[in-house]
Amino acid sequence: MLVDSHCHLNYEGLREDVPGVLARARAAGIGRFLNISTKEREWPEVVGLAEQEADVFATVGIHPHEAETHPDVDTAKLVAAASHPKVVGIGETGLDYFYDHSPREQQQTAFRAHIAACRETGLPLIVHTRDAEEDTARILREEMEKGPYTGVIHCFTASQQFAETALELGFYISISGIVTFKSAKDLQETVKTIPQDRLLVETDSPFLAPVPKRGKPCEPAYVTHTAAFVANLRGQTAEELSQASTENFFRLFSKAR
Repeated sequence: MLVDSHCHLNYEGLREDVPGVLARARAAGIGRFLNISTKEREWPEVVGLAEQEADVFATVGIHPHEAETHPDVDTAKLVAAASHPKVVGIGETGLDYFYDHSPREQQQTAFRAHIAACRETGLPLIVHTRDAEEDTARILREEMEKGPYTGVIHCFTASQQFAETALELGFYISISGIVTFKSAKDLQETVKTIPQDRLLVETDSPFLAPVPKRGKPCEPAYVTHTAAFVANLRGQTAEELSQASTENFFRLFSKAR
């Protein structure tokens, strides 16, 4: 079995045929799906699908792009929404200085509110970081000093140094189809160094379809291609990688067991 640890089943490109998307993924051996929210108005839909499908789980969170439009989503609101039995994580949240769709100060405030919700609920944090390694690492460290929490750096594309920082803080690292791109040589080298017990795989579908599906809307079934590529990079069999990443998913997202 494989787990797609990060997908957006309610996004255009997947939402038009969710039953078909899930059926194709299940036929490919995908046994669990973590459906990620990025805006408050998505929460009912994301959680609702998890209620309907036994193998689909949900998160509640505000993407850094949306921080400016969600000033009222604080720790208390996140904690309340996370009480649902199928909500197994908080996020995605974090910092995105590549697009800067929200002011950086507001991104940071929202990021800290999500971390506080993780401490309060015991649920893991799903972190998005782009062109913001220094501030992401600083906030993760500062917040860890206030009390322990855990999480995952999703769709990892950052530096080896940031990977080492995340691992030092107890985080997991999730690899998307980007690792299969010809331009991803540095990422491929980093993937070889991630400890076996900290590695996850994801699609981030409908984005970032891996080779050999480039140019198509990505869907959870394609996580098999990413897993096979990562296994080959690391000198493992696909079965070994699948077993390890699945065990890691359930260890991190223990509420999904």
